[in-house]
Amino acid sequence: MAFQSVWYYTNLPEDIVNIIERDLTESFDPQMADSRLHGDALNKNKRNSQNTWIPTTHWVAGFLWHYVQRANRENFLYDLRNIDGESLQYTRYDEGQFYGWHNDAGLATQYKPVSVGNRTEGLHQDFVNENIELVRKLSFSIQLSGPDNYEGGNLQLLDEFGQNYIVPRQRGCICLFDSRTQHRVLKVTKGTRKSIVGWVVGPRWK
Repeated sequence: MAFQSVWYYTNLPEDIVNIIERDLTESFDPQMADSRLHGDALNKNKRNSQNTWIPTTHWVAGFLWHYVQRANRENFLYDLRNIDGESLQYTRYDEGQFYGWHNDAGLATQYKPVSVGNRTEGLHQDFVNENIELVRKLSFSIQLSGPDNYEGGNLQLLDEFGQNYIVPRQRGCICLFDSRTQHRVLKVTKGTRKSIVGWVVGPRWK
């Protein structure tokens, strides 16, 4: 099954990773909150971590987009449009935290404000899914923590034959894979694991 293919890049200069981590730590660490599942559900039996969101206007998003395009050109050749939700997820796993088996496939989460309610209760702004014609096609992750900073916490992918793949733990490793691929983050047993993850959308599969 072609959708299980994976693309890695492990030669990102350490100086670049240092700049990314320093910038995110200073600008986004204070905004970290409990991670939620799709639909804003909080379920620590399935996902126990913290995260916040980096807008795609931030320079890191533009930097990573280069590797998304390169991976797609070299390995996937998917019809892609943009990063889902116009944001990246900056994630931290501390000791005892994990994310169970899941995949990232599904409708894109691009939202627009609309007026809801009625004349009696009054109108207010809410957000609804705007574009159901786009689906998540590629997921990507960049490893910000070095292998000596934590134990456990491997990013594990599952192929169609039930074989497990462990994504390289090298700091700065960029990994892209089809969003339909089952994957998980194993429990961190010591230290802290930080990463950036995101999803790229395109037209529905045909």
